Amino acid sequence: MNIVITGTSKGIGFELARSFAKDDNNTVIAIARSENLLIELKNACIRQDLRNKLRTIVFDLERIADIKTVLIPEITKHIKSVDILINNAGILINKPFENFEINEIKQIFDINFISHSILIKELIPYLKSGNPKHVINISSMGGYQGSAKFSGLSYYSASKAALANLTECLAEELKDDGIKVNCLALGSVDTEMLQKAFPDYKASVKPFDMANFIYEFAVNAHKFFNGKIIPVNSTTP
Repeated sequence: MNIVITGTSKGIGFELARSFAKDDNNTVIAIARSENLLIELKNACIRQDLRNKLRTIVFDLERIADIKTVLIPEITKHIKSVDILINNAGILINKPFENFEINEIKQIFDINFISHSILIKELIPYLKSGNPKHVINISSMGGYQGSAKFSGLSYYSASKAALANLTECLAEELKDDGIKVNCLALGSVDTEMLQKAFPDYKASVKPFDMANFIYEFAVNAHKFFNGKIIPVNSTTP
């Protein structure tokens, strides 16, 4: 299979890339903005003797205008179809609502929502020829309707809610092409992002464990779900 994953420099995305890399039949396109951390991902795969075709692309998803002209050509140099797309990249800024600057609001929505929507849009022709044709948007319990909310995370939560709603809309629009679109609203995972939001909180779920769950969901859940927003949490802070 051909798998495209964003936000692979650390945490869940890093572990997801390694999980898919265990299958020699996979070509994994790992996207992140840090070249050094992508080199660490490559080295981690080499140490595990993973002989798959791992391809890393250094790209900052905040460069919205360059997704079509720069990122897509880089992806399609390596693969001609996309079986699974996992939109995992994200940014969190934790501060009181009234203290946010316009550029910070824009940055959050550009990375957490708009970049993912553009990437899906531009990859639709390649998803149409893929199999299983599954798009997974990684959201948050903060963006899940009716869940507990926390001070300082208003724009982060709003951007994740937008991604969840987009999932439902795209599942309807793309169903005739056989493209399934689902969303996982993650709870507490022991990542750098969680530590930034809640410095004194220690999550019991590790990135490796969550990556294993997302891996199985990405490979198999298209058979059962489309347009679903699924909470995946044992705890929230």
